Amino acid sequence: MTVGGQLGLYVHIPFCAHKCSYCDFPSRAGQMALRAPYVDALTVEIAARGQQLGNPAVDTVYIGGGTPSLLQPEQMARVLEALRAHFRLTADCEISCEANPGMLSPRFLTALGAGGVNRLSLGAQSADAGLLTLLGRRHDWAQVQRAVALARQHGFDNINIDLMMGIPGQTEAIWRDTLEAALALHLEHLSCYGLIVEEGTPLAERVAVGELSLPPEEAERAMYDHTLHRLAQAGYIQYEVSNFALPGRACRHNINCWQRVDYAGMGAAAHSLLGGDTRVSNPPDIADYLSGRPPQVQRLGAEERMFESVMLGLRMTAGVDMAAFERMHGQSFEQAYGSITASSVEQGLAEYTPEGFFRLTRRGMDVMNAVLLDFL
Repeated sequence: MTVGGQLGLYVHIPFCAHKCSYCDFPSRAGQMALRAPYVDALTVEIAARGQQLGNPAVDTVYIGGGTPSLLQPEQMARVLEALRAHFRLTADCEISCEANPGMLSPRFLTALGAGGVNRLSLGAQSADAGLLTLLGRRHDWAQVQRAVALARQHGFDNINIDLMMGIPGQTEAIWRDTLEAALALHLEHLSCYGLIVEEGTPLAERVAVGELSLPPEEAERAMYDHTLHRLAQAGYIQYEVSNFALPGRACRHNINCWQRVDYAGMGAAAHSLLGGDTRVSNPPDIADYLSGRPPQVQRLGAEERMFESVMLGLRMTAGVDMAAFERMHGQSFEQAYGSITASSVEQGLAEYTPEGFFRLTRRGMDVMNAVLLDFL
């Protein structure tokens, strides 16, 4: 069932204390009373999925949300116990869990550690108090600092924080200050991504009526250019458009997803990729999930699978591994796309490497969507 004998797991925890102004993720605020029945249903699904897949070996687990740290420590312990009972987690399995910096307790961290979680990801977004308020975040930078210190005290030596650029009112100076504040925490991983104003969110409405204005495109590009230079100077390696890690600390789960390695998703709104050609999507609504509404199943055609390999692979700085592409799809990258890549290569947007990869150049990264249109 799995490609190359690898399988990752994704577990979705959909609860939030408060919905952020920019967020269109499948998460729900004000439904804390559903946590207990949700964990009951989730552990049942974990058991069923493990049996369905033959209790396979798993080398990465990612627990995301929502806000996983809103679960009670005992509830998170149950989820982790179920994963271990119904899947064979490898000795070096990377187990990541997201958390809100303002909602991280010693008891929760103890439960994570006891359950084998060895990587923590904190949604920090900015060190600027005004921007955090605008985004609807209910923490401050001091809480980020305390959360990192508390995680270190509990033995976590692989910590990521998310940072956002391109926020309305954010200047290059504010972004530089945030980046320096993050570097002062001596983290193993940083995710630095641009704000996408999603339709239907409160932030999008305020931008649409002119109440808020996004930074000029050249300002956001300058923030990104500074990020590349400063993080390289600090010893971080950029391995994906928005992700930077110290050597050996890249997120293996995300890399596997970008390389289309199979993963099984569990929980409301969770998605799976199985057998390389089957996508399974659980119902996004918590009530529908609790009622046992079945997931949607989609079979991907050959062209869809190949395009996914290109779309996801080009997000990585290494690019598309052409040998792996041929093994996965039964034809060479040149056969599938050789005539299409010529234009991007001639324009200096992409290149073939001696190591056998097709990747975007620095210029190409800036106009990735335009390059991908050629493949469509």
